Amino acid sequence: MAKYTCLIGYAATLLAAANAQSSAAASCSPTLSASYAAPSVAEGYIARLVANNLTKPRGIKFDSQGALLVVEQLSGITALTLVDAGQDCLSVGSRKTVINDTTLNHGIEFSADGATLYASSPEAVYSWDYSPQDQTNTSEPRILVANMTTSDHTTRTLLLPQHAPGLLVVTRGSTSNLDIEAADLSTGHSQVKAFNLTNQTGPYNFNADGLLLGWGLRNDVGIAEEPISGGIYTVENSVDEMVREGQDIHENNPGEELNFLGYLNGTASPNQGRNFGYPECYSAWNASAIPDFNGTTGDQFAIGDLNSTINDTSCDAANRQAPRLTFQAHMAPLDILFNTAGTAAWVTFHGSWDRTDPAGYKVSVVEFANGDAVEPTNSTTAAVDIVSNADNSACPEGCFRPVGLAWDQQGRLFMSSDATGEIYVITRADGNETSSAGSNATGTIPTQSASGSGSGTTSSGSASASSSSLASSTESMSALALVFAMLAFMF
Repeated sequence: MAKYTCLIGYAATLLAAANAQSSAAASCSPTLSASYAAPSVAEGYIARLVANNLTKPRGIKFDSQGALLVVEQLSGITALTLVDAGQDCLSVGSRKTVINDTTLNHGIEFSADGATLYASSPEAVYSWDYSPQDQTNTSEPRILVANMTTSDHTTRTLLLPQHAPGLLVVTRGSTSNLDIEAADLSTGHSQVKAFNLTNQTGPYNFNADGLLLGWGLRNDVGIAEEPISGGIYTVENSVDEMVREGQDIHENNPGEELNFLGYLNGTASPNQGRNFGYPECYSAWNASAIPDFNGTTGDQFAIGDLNSTINDTSCDAANRQAPRLTFQAHMAPLDILFNTAGTAAWVTFHGSWDRTDPAGYKVSVVEFANGDAVEPTNSTTAAVDIVSNADNSACPEGCFRPVGLAWDQQGRLFMSSDATGEIYVITRADGNETSSAGSNATGTIPTQSASGSGSGTTSSGSASASSSSLASSTESMSALALVFAMLAFMF
């Protein structure tokens, strides 16, 4: 009888825990609402608005104590302390200015021990001593990399690769839409470089110093390290208003890019340091719209006065490094972030201005395996939408515009929207970590687009709370079923 009593007690505990979670979820009604239509969310996901009234939030990063640090353009860096009631039930408890510097505009990183904060302006990369216990910088800024000021593309994204400790990777874009100077390696335009922080005696000169990972990269704002292999991947914003042989082809060309830049952990790669094409060569998205071009999606083509020196042959694989994947033109990818298993790369698409029909304005997932994207280089379906605007015709004014991504310690994904001054959290409705989303084989990357057809839930009304309640109710029912099963076994 003691055994039966123990089983009943165990089942009752499960039921009580499930009911408690259900009660907590039911009480987590949305406290913030957006001024635009609720986002469309892929089946199995929830998107909830957790912060607003920020000034153009761009790069975001969690410190070691769980505070979310946000780069606010024209302001500085702000720490948000979150009130966490579990899963997607989050709100901002307090805000604190960490760095008051109006020149900081995008890049942010933390050292592995969490005691050094890094950020960037159009001119330089800085570091500060940082206390995560009270979200304060405890030193004057130190200049690590300088001489990067250009016009037009002024963000300098930062990466501290885990597979190559002591190195700092910095991205730098072009100085105009079609920056002819980027063809000159000595200018430092449209390049990605790594700098050694372990033996530094003074600021590095971006143009002259550092290890070149790639050039001819027009504006690779997003950069990430694949966590298993250590491969370095970037996402690139390509040119606007493109013409080839007098024909306007800009609606669907050139494509945005996912580029592989090799490794920093000693693994050899022919990609490292190569010319990726810009400003002479570009990747096709809709190849049929490009006059006198015989390639397919992902192949590179030339523009300008085509001659014996600059032509499609000079843009082939022997002369330029093609992207690993190509995306719809003008979607403007701004961040890329891998899950811990290296099976999914999340990408923010800020959204177009250079198309009749707006494109982008969403967060998507690209499936990975063994350190590489699963889809072939000519794929047009590699990016699977998870959170998107319900009606792109309302964009850009009536839409969220994704920028930065960050994981918290619970595996929840956070996304900044600069145009609306907001932060979203993206979670899984089944309660599993968002960072566990992996492959189509396991069903954790949806096979259908989120745009207009997703059955997930959002934060702009009661849907998010209802979905959480539904998930918790399902758990309660499962616990109750277990109780009945135990009773049936006993009697």
